[in-house]
Amino acid sequence: MSTRELAWGLHPVREALQRAPERVLELWTQAGRSDDRMSEILALAGAEGIKCQAVRRETLDGMAGGGAHQGVVARLAPVAALDENDLYELLDRLQSPAFLLVLDGVQDPHNLGACLRTADAAGVHAVIIPKDRAAGLTPAARKAAAGAAETVPLVQVVNLARCLRGLKDRGIWLAGAEAGGESALQADLAGPLALVLGAEGGGLRRLTRETCDLLVSLPMKGAVESLNVSVAAGVLLYLALAQRGG
Repeated sequence: MSTRELAWGLHPVREALQRAPERVLELWTQAGRSDDRMSEILALAGAEGIKCQAVRRETLDGMAGGGAHQGVVARLAPVAALDENDLYELLDRLQSPAFLLVLDGVQDPHNLGACLRTADAAGVHAVIIPKDRAAGLTPAARKAAAGAAETVPLVQVVNLARCLRGLKDRGIWLAGAEAGGESALQADLAGPLALVLGAEGGGLRRLTRETCDLLVSLPMKGAVESLNVSVAAGVLLYLALAQRGG
């Protein structure tokens, strides 16, 4: 069984059961655990007729590959990733100015999950990532997303630069995060917007950077030179949200 078919942790599994129960095929729980949070999960699974097995903790440890499963692992039916066409259909249905987050080659699934979580909180319409050379929606990403993997559309595109040009053709302003850019505290981030952040360490790729309409940076007043990509994404998303009326 591929770990990509699995979700673990109390919050991710509960969100899957609440938001997409048709995707939950099987459930394994730690034998002897009967606290309130586990009881809620078992009740949700029972209401949907989902097969549930009580197993030893060591069994769950093996299934999760050492991940923090918190006593529960679920097997999920695979879901087709959204692509560029799905993205444009989503944009056509919007009743408010587009608000997008683009991650240019983020490699760490924990960072991807954290970005999804913040994107959900800030009301982002979709998160866009390259199909290759980037973290995908692994169990670790789902765990870090704390349920947002079930709520925020994640779009995987073959050619990120082409996708960005398509967004520009639709009147969406591309703001790339780059050291040396204008201060994000003074930048105009209102209106249709895609915030574009680069990979850990390497930042934006050249073609991505050149496609952006403007480059913004966060003031660094202390000794550190940069922020973690998920932290930077959170700050920029909320700066934009403030300009969009909160």
